[in-house]
Amino acid sequence: MALAGLATLALSAAEKNIVIVIADDLSPTLGCYGDMAAVTPNIDRLASDGTLFRHAFATTASCSASRSVILTGLHNHRNGHYGHLHSYHKFSSFPWVKTLPVMLAKAGYRTARVGKHHNGPEEVYFFEEKIKGNGRSTVEMANNCESFITAESEKPFFLYYATSDPHRGGGTATELPHKPNRFGNKPNKGAYPGVKEVFYDPAKVTIPPFLPDTPETRAELSQYYQSTSRVDQGLGRLVEILKKTGKWENTLILFTSDHGMAFAGGKTTVYEGGLRVPFVVRNPYQKERGNTNNAMISFVDIMPTLLDFAGGYDAKNRAAKPALASLKKGPYRFHGRSFLPILAGKNPEGWDVVNASHTFHEIQMYYPMRVVRDRKYKLIWNIAHPLPYPFASDLWAAPSWQAQWNKGPSAPYGKKTVREYIHRSQFELFDISADPNEAVNLAADKKYAPILEEYKAILKKFQSSTQDPWILKWKYE
Repeated sequence: MALAGLATLALSAAEKNIVIVIADDLSPTLGCYGDMAAVTPNIDRLASDGTLFRHAFATTASCSASRSVILTGLHNHRNGHYGHLHSYHKFSSFPWVKTLPVMLAKAGYRTARVGKHHNGPEEVYFFEEKIKGNGRSTVEMANNCESFITAESEKPFFLYYATSDPHRGGGTATELPHKPNRFGNKPNKGAYPGVKEVFYDPAKVTIPPFLPDTPETRAELSQYYQSTSRVDQGLGRLVEILKKTGKWENTLILFTSDHGMAFAGGKTTVYEGGLRVPFVVRNPYQKERGNTNNAMISFVDIMPTLLDFAGGYDAKNRAAKPALASLKKGPYRFHGRSFLPILAGKNPEGWDVVNASHTFHEIQMYYPMRVVRDRKYKLIWNIAHPLPYPFASDLWAAPSWQAQWNKGPSAPYGKKTVREYIHRSQFELFDISADPNEAVNLAADKKYAPILEEYKAILKKFQSSTQDPWILKWKYE
């Protein structure tokens, strides 16, 4: 029976290739999202030929943990990937976890990854082919994938293409005013092979509301935008290869980022700057083009959706089909669901709530947070609230943060002060519809006490349904 099931899946998946393009630390600072500073023509064209989601969210704003959710369909507190894999951090998923590349291989797909992976263990996140590529040299990465894409095979393919841009890195640009991080950019206006570097004037970049408008912030954002434009060119080259090889019209492309930009207030937080991500999907079999979708989706929905596209999803049980994965206690169920049926929609019903779960970034950055967010309110539970908020090492060193830190606790930082950013209340309740920049915490306002209790109950239900070990904190705090 299992072999017959697999044969059926392989047949249904014929001519259904899948490509995930995932940037590193990218917010929706793109032309297709209305950012007038961004030069991102290839991403914009993909959006005009597919579906752009305006309300897409990472479930955690930390690299390894976030990617684990994309590839498992489970919140990181359930799949075990609480934080970073690399170096001394050593977080990884539980051995029983089933992942997208493994399931798709069972469904008859060829699987490969290139660029940043950041998940483990290897046997759980197994890809048949590991394509070499510098995650900053995005066009080269795409070129290196061509032989995999064009390989003679009756099988469809799954390609996981992950850049290191626009993550911080590459040292300090000491030759520039305010000495920003390079964000992987080469000094002296150097360029990566095949890339036409785009340089940005600090005076003309867009300042997100969670950042201070300072010379240091502008200097760093100009580097971030340049790195973002490399992501765009890598995607453009990948699309060229798909079109040249005749794979364009049978390949689904999903473009997103692991979480928001690497600035304090973005990455590692569960504020909007950390969780909101760009999200574009082009389904080649969808008639409607250039669609803008207002559904609230999150990363737990990605794996069910792609399995649905491949013919391996049980919508009734929100689970993988038994031929692909099961557990001793029954089907392998996801925390999310497939959004494939609503891709062509604009305001689909029943897509109005998302959750987030953060525990670690680096091992020294322990700060568990849990979130429920709908279209009206957002509740953040800072489980370790007596602790000062810890910093990722690169965010602490960032000139954009240090400039304000050195001014003292009362210095502004976006809509908060330095003191408010570091010392957080146990609960943060925002009227997100009226206060999208999360400026006013309503949790201590007696008028909102019933709302606070209502959303606490919703949060507890989420934790219970996803077997969150931090639910125990409610009993002794």
